[in-house]
Amino acid sequence: MESITTFEAKIAALPVSDIDTDQIIPARFLKTTNKAGLGDGLFSDWRYNADGTPKPDFVLNRPDVQGAQVLIAGNNFGCGSSREHAPWALTGYGFKAVVSTFFADIFKSNALKNGLVPIVVDEDTLYQLFSLFEEDPSTTVVVDIPNQALVLPGGQTVKFPIDPFAKHCLVHGVDQMGFLLNEDSAISEFESARTPRVQTVA
Repeated sequence: MESITTFEAKIAALPVSDIDTDQIIPARFLKTTNKAGLGDGLFSDWRYNADGTPKPDFVLNRPDVQGAQVLIAGNNFGCGSSREHAPWALTGYGFKAVVSTFFADIFKSNALKNGLVPIVVDEDTLYQLFSLFEEDPSTTVVVDIPNQALVLPGGQTVKFPIDPFAKHCLVHGVDQMGFLLNEDSAISEFESARTPRVQTVA
């Protein structure tokens, strides 16, 4: 997993509440366990016409939004099924963070394990971000993981919560398995110093 510390990025605003995982990546894309290519299916039913052509009025199809890495979404993002394909599709598209007032628990957990930062803000901040995007689609924000801060244009800083272990993994670029493997020598030393509780060998 790539290390994520501090980055500045363009925002894309999708002011829709209760965006569920089937809207993020429709079920027909779940036949694969490979992340490759899922970014093309992100918001597929909103993004494309039936013949596969892009819908010009959908925000991610606008030329001035290309390159955005922070998605500003409505309340309650990532509800619905527990599919891990949802954060895969978002990161596959190029998003590094999603901002909302609330994330479904399983989506939030899957996101953090896949290098996507779910940033919780209050409603005033969310609507401020929607307004900034409407006024200027080239608006950028700074995401500062070590200090758990979202910096808006003008320098306004909004703190956001993040699980300490997930923060460690994001900053150091390791997933849960990578973290355990890095502790292999300490685990082996601990295990060698204790008597097994159950003898499994006669």
